[in-house]
Amino acid sequence: MVEVSRRLLVIDDDAIVRDSIVTYLEDSSFHVLEASNGIDGLAIFRDDRPDLVICDLRMPNMDGLSVLKEITTVDPDVPIIVVSGAGVIGDVVSALRLGASDYLIKPIVDLEVLEHAVERCIERADLVNQNRRYREELESTNKEMREHLRILEQDQQAGRHVQMKMMPPKQARFGNYILNQQVIPSLYLSGDFVEYVQLDEKFLCFYIADVSGHGASSAFVTVLLKNLTTRMINVYDVNSDNLISPADVLSWANRELIESELDKHATMFVATIDMQRERLYYSVAGHLPMPIMACDEGVYYLEGRALPVGIFEGAEYANYMIKLPEEYSLCMFSDGILEIMPANSLSEKEEMLLGMIRDGCRTVEEFNKRLGILEIKDAPDDIAIMTVTKEA
Repeated sequence: MVEVSRRLLVIDDDAIVRDSIVTYLEDSSFHVLEASNGIDGLAIFRDDRPDLVICDLRMPNMDGLSVLKEITTVDPDVPIIVVSGAGVIGDVVSALRLGASDYLIKPIVDLEVLEHAVERCIERADLVNQNRRYREELESTNKEMREHLRILEQDQQAGRHVQMKMMPPKQARFGNYILNQQVIPSLYLSGDFVEYVQLDEKFLCFYIADVSGHGASSAFVTVLLKNLTTRMINVYDVNSDNLISPADVLSWANRELIESELDKHATMFVATIDMQRERLYYSVAGHLPMPIMACDEGVYYLEGRALPVGIFEGAEYANYMIKLPEEYSLCMFSDGILEIMPANSLSEKEEMLLGMIRDGCRTVEEFNKRLGILEIKDAPDDIAIMTVTKEA
């Protein structure tokens, strides 16, 4: 049933018809206003704003169609039931086109039909109003979400700017050594991180890391990784020939990640080049794919395996050493590179990387060109590339 508080307005110049309608509807628990002509009916409508209007189409001075036009101008959503004689069906059609909700033909023999029409029109109007409110609330919510997303995007962009500032230059030269790096986040912030630093004239230290997950939480771990550079510089003794142990760096990273309780882990490849003895010392923590060495002796993956950092407190990391040739390139990647390669299995993708490097692909720019990295939209994972090239 319709709520008791519903207010109706009956406009009809026929007093007998009007009184019968008003009396019946009041007995049905409606609050009913009445007017004997269109002008008075419009005045009452503007002052009291009823929930529904019942209006005769044929009235002197101002007919029902004119009343209908004025009411829908004031409030296009109010339901209106028009009442007409059997001979003015054309006016009924015009009324429906102007926005009338329903119509009844005089004489109204069974007023229950009128009551049913009133309830149906009010329920329909309630549904329309409810849907409008939902749309308004949804639009308001969407507007707030867009604003929040805009602010979040600004924050992410600011975070990305800071993160990129933490990384080394995209290209650097240390004597005969040329280093290139590029990190492309799948989101604004990256869980991939690269670093290189020269210690005195003896050692060139560098590492590549891939933090689990994406976004801000993974990017925060890269701040901890940046501290590894500071630690390497602080523990280095310029008067000593002892190198920075890559395995020790991984042990530091493992301990600090676990103590941070961020529930994050990372794969890493850490290396130190002894530029005087021409030796590469490195250690690996679950990193994939392994770095690729390219020189006159061939193109091959470096050996080594161990657990990622940040999972097990007792994880141990080993140092590996290789004698370096006079000229070479060492190419390192995060596993995001594998996600974009047009091959099916891991072994096929690793072989494809080897093939690219055998064909002379040795710099970040060449990898970008061969794989179209910069044109990729919505990359499935962060992509990091770092190359170390030694010239004769």
